[in-house]
Amino acid sequence: MQPTTLASPDAQQRDGAARAPALKLLQPPLVSFTDVNKTYDGTALVVRDLNLEIRRGEFLTLLGPSGSGKTTTLMMLAGFESPTAGEISLSGVPITRTPPHKRNFGMVFQNYALFPHMTVEQNVAYPLSVRGIKGTDQKTKVATALDMVQLGALGSRYPGQLSGGQQQRVALARALVFEPQLVLMDEPLGALDKQLREHMQIELKELHRRLGVTFVYVTHDQSEALTMSDRVAVFNDGMVQQLDRVDRLYETPANRFVASFVGDNTILDGVVVGSAGAACVVGLANGCRVTGVNVNGAKTGDAVRCCIRPERIELTGVLNQANTFEATVNDVIYFGDHLRLRCSVPGQPEATVKLPLGLHDVPARGEAILLYAAEEHLRIYL
Repeated sequence: MQPTTLASPDAQQRDGAARAPALKLLQPPLVSFTDVNKTYDGTALVVRDLNLEIRRGEFLTLLGPSGSGKTTTLMMLAGFESPTAGEISLSGVPITRTPPHKRNFGMVFQNYALFPHMTVEQNVAYPLSVRGIKGTDQKTKVATALDMVQLGALGSRYPGQLSGGQQQRVALARALVFEPQLVLMDEPLGALDKQLREHMQIELKELHRRLGVTFVYVTHDQSEALTMSDRVAVFNDGMVQQLDRVDRLYETPANRFVASFVGDNTILDGVVVGSAGAACVVGLANGCRVTGVNVNGAKTGDAVRCCIRPERIELTGVLNQANTFEATVNDVIYFGDHLRLRCSVPGQPEATVKLPLGLHDVPARGEAILLYAAEEHLRIYL
């Protein structure tokens, strides 16, 4: 498939995805939410105190559980909902009261929203027709859009004759054909099976890289967010809990919610018995003490939760080693690319440990083991 300049409003934006991140930071944001609140009943805030900047050319994902405010945020950006308070700006110009059809944004929905009585070509051409683009110019743009999503040979078919993945591509082509400066996607892969969904994640990311168009993507699937995004805004209770690059989001969660929602964690609950600078010492129920990164400024006597990624935990044979605790293996599960141990730790939730394949001495069910959690990977939250 040949590279295309479709869906790129100017030469700079076409190259946006290939630029160094430092250069992107120098550009003014494409979209700004300033002190935005949203309520439907006048009492409960669905979105509260939202201050969010979306950079040109980035793939930003709004991630969170149901009811967290992520979809409402997308709908306010699209113009289908209006903020109760605050302002939304596009390239510095307020658009809060601009109707959806004048915002020139592409939109892809979970159910694709294709017209069943129209062919694929007619569906893709529809946004051009309503904008007065007809004739040869329309045909050229439609052909380019369909080639871009590898459906050039299926233009005469109807949506009912296509697979779910093909319908999703048609919806994406329709969203891009009129060259929007922003594409909004509301869980567009949610209706696909696991294998196809993972394949489409890679295709979407590659398409974004080639086009350099700004993508804003909503999902509740944290693996999907980590796979595709440049940055992720994690929502809960109507607020952004953390906005960060995917690697930082995974390795250095800002609070207890982000740590539990993004990726797997093994949890140790305890009480702070001492602190010094960026670290603190936590006493566990079984009498063990562990030292970790003091994320939220916990003080002596505070009840805290220690979190560590299962792949960061190591098996050790050294009983008196710092940050070591005893566990009993409840189960050993083969996951294809790793082994997963489910372990019981006295006075704690069930612990998970991920081990690489090829270990010579894999513990058996019922075996007592010693686990080591390195201080730099153990994060302690209030």
